[in-house]
Amino acid sequence: MRLFWPALLILATSCGVAEGGTQPVVTGEFGSKPKVTIPKGKPGRTPRITVLSMGTGRRTVAGDVVLADVDIRRWTGNQPYMSTYDGNQPATVVFDGRQVSETWRQSLIGRPAGSRVMLVGPAAEALGPDVPLTGLAPADTLVLVFDILGGYPPDARLVGRTLPVVPADLAPGEPARTLIDGSGRTVEAGSKVVVQYVAASWPDRTVVDSSYRRGGPSAFTLKEGAVPAAWLGALTGRRVGSRVAVPSMGEPPLVYVIDVLDTIGHA
Repeated sequence: MRLFWPALLILATSCGVAEGGTQPVVTGEFGSKPKVTIPKGKPGRTPRITVLSMGTGRRTVAGDVVLADVDIRRWTGNQPYMSTYDGNQPATVVFDGRQVSETWRQSLIGRPAGSRVMLVGPAAEALGPDVPLTGLAPADTLVLVFDILGGYPPDARLVGRTLPVVPADLAPGEPARTLIDGSGRTVEAGSKVVVQYVAASWPDRTVVDSSYRRGGPSAFTLKEGAVPAAWLGALTGRRVGSRVAVPSMGEPPLVYVIDVLDTIGHA
């Protein structure tokens, strides 16, 4: 999920202060799909941002690629609208000078990794005017809960290393190959893994996909159906800081070179 949404005028926001005595109640641990209870009162018209819990990681900054899980629901009836927790791939929001919703900028920039933030506001402002409001009116109030996984430079890669190069002698069907050993945290099955990657066709090694081309690092839940099958065994047990070449027998056959930048929690 990539979001390039138009900027809005600066909004009046609050941190922990609800309008008219109304404030949704959010329960659940960071990294798990939040449970949201909507109060009976009216939500008010002004978007407001509430930091529900403060993380301890690096603060996100302008220019980052921010990775965050987000749960979006309608205020009326507490009806789900969309959730990245269901798709096992967090949202990727690129703050590189292109236009992004001001409500999202205020929610995500300057926050430490590990923070949970809630945004309540009209759909037209909470999502941005160029996002299809499927089944919504612009004035319908939405409740968004963000779990901020982290912010990363768009060109983030292993410290001191050049961009990944696909090995010439590695073919689909062969075991994954460690190109660089990492020394950070161990990647567990079911955890979220933050990567930069290059995917090349075989045997000509033409790059057909790359996170660098897509704007920067991406995060995936390391589980069946959420990542290419070859990634599961190749990345589980690796340490952050590793570079791994991963052949895949899919159609078409591909060879991935993956830099493991971070791992977060366990699903």
